[in-house]
Amino acid sequence: MTCKKAQAFLAGLGWELGDFVVDASKIRMGETEAVKLARENSKLIIAKGKSVTVLDLASKKVPDGELAALLMGPTGNLRAPTLRQGSTLVVGFSEDAYKEVLGA
Repeated sequence: MTCKKAQAFLAGLGWELGDFVVDASKIRMGETEAVKLARENSKLIIAKGKSVTVLDLASKKVPDGELAALLMGPTGNLRAPTLRQGSTLVVGFSEDAYKEVLGA
């Protein structure tokens, strides 16, 4: 459901898909791959419901287990939607987070 919300939001902006967008129905990513993906970025924004957590990975050392707990869904795959724009990774959908990251 949140993948469709993210796609509708992006389409409403007339924005083409960024560097990387994960739709859970199309791409599966396990814990090791997800943590590696997160570490390739300097900022991580995690949206779960109305809660948004922001981590500065460039200055804060976050253990793999803590990252995995934030990144992984109940199916054992990377939560979706996941969007990478530049060096920021957004996991889950938050309209405000998307607006901030995309400059909308």
